[in-house]
Amino acid sequence: MLDQAAKLRQMAEGNAIREEKVNRDTKVFTITSGKGGVGKSNIVVNLGITLQKLGKKVMIFDADLGMGNDDVLIGCVPKYSVFDTIFSGKEIEEVLVEGPHGIKLLPGGSGLSKVDDLTEVQRKIFLKKLEHLEGFDYILIDTGAGINRSVLGFIACSDELLIVTTPEPTALTDAYSLLKAVSHFKIKTSAKVVVNRVFDEREGKNTFYKFNNAAQRFLNIKLFHLGNVSDDKRLTQAVRMQTPLVLAYPNSDAAKDIQNLAKEIEGINYKTDSEGIQGLFKRIFKVFS
Repeated sequence: MLDQAAKLRQMAEGNAIREEKVNRDTKVFTITSGKGGVGKSNIVVNLGITLQKLGKKVMIFDADLGMGNDDVLIGCVPKYSVFDTIFSGKEIEEVLVEGPHGIKLLPGGSGLSKVDDLTEVQRKIFLKKLEHLEGFDYILIDTGAGINRSVLGFIACSDELLIVTTPEPTALTDAYSLLKAVSHFKIKTSAKVVVNRVFDEREGKNTFYKFNNAAQRFLNIKLFHLGNVSDDKRLTQAVRMQTPLVLAYPNSDAAKDIQNLAKEIEGINYKTDSEGIQGLFKRIFKVFS
């Protein structure tokens, strides 16, 4: 873990080895949570589709290793994971799945557990295959829940950290524990927060206020309240239909809230240094090896 922490800090300080910079404006978000069951993946999928509908080019990287379900939420069935391009000789076009409105899904599978074993030749072949995937405005990394090497690594690889929590005390406690680890290893100095399943706007604001107070007192990390998403039974219906909420029930309260989140994200000026998807995987190799 000490070696991992050193790599994470190196990423955060911007000292990771980068090749010649490519002029690209891809914003990489890691979207995570302290615990499972807070609705993180639903927000990732619906936020991605909403950004795509706003005219942006979006790719979701399902990085919940072994437990990813973004494909189910989108309503598609991927045959391969991204690392089949390395281990099974597949082309990136065979792995990438197209969802509603042209959004792209890159299934992560369990291949990251084998990153340590990759040869330099395998890495170069993989990065070469990624050349076909250019021009994304947003890459949304949907991680597993909790605090582990993979989650912290993906946070280090991204431009922005977005924490999804709910007003439930257990969700807030676990989200705080995740932020504590991020602060302790000096991975990020700021994060955006979405409060999911709120009864009204007041509950969302009060939840963020309490959460932010704890962070300000005890952690070296600045939080921004990106917005709330309403507790909406239509979301459960959409999941059962395997149709994203913003498409099944675009006028529902939760869908409108997600639309507002997308507009907030679009209105923020970001400083990116991502080099697109190739740059992202260069950083992943740097951290996970």
